Amino acid sequence: MIRLIGILKLLKGLLLLAFATEVFRLLRRPDAADVVAGWAGALHLNTGGRMIGHLLERLGAVDEHTLRRVRVGAFVYAALLMIEGIGLLRQRRWAEYVTVIITASFIPIEVYEVARDVTWIRVAAVAVNIAIVWYLVVRLKGGA
Repeated sequence: MIRLIGILKLLKGLLLLAFATEVFRLLRRPDAADVVAGWAGALHLNTGGRMIGHLLERLGAVDEHTLRRVRVGAFVYAALLMIEGIGLLRQRRWAEYVTVIITASFIPIEVYEVARDVTWIRVAAVAVNIAIVWYLVVRLKGGA
């Protein structure tokens, strides 16, 4: 089970790293809103709808300072996820503690997001993270 959690954390870190890299590359383009609108159209999403329209509007309002701060945060979080994943794959005890602390610290935010807008993806994410924390806490106490 520890290796499965490690793989999950490592994949999340790699996906965040790839996503952050691509998003920041996209946001540097002067036609970023047009590119995203093209993607939305290709996916048959309503570009005039509230969610896509809001995203397109915000793309144009991102300044360089904000972009730099978000990039640093995304890369730091991706690094933490990958450190957790590698540590868990190598079955290091410290990685279990780090995973409990980091994963548990995001649960209140995730619960808030679920309360704000319930979707099955958000509910599943909270459930998986609670299960991971519970499993690791039991394991660290010597029960597993």
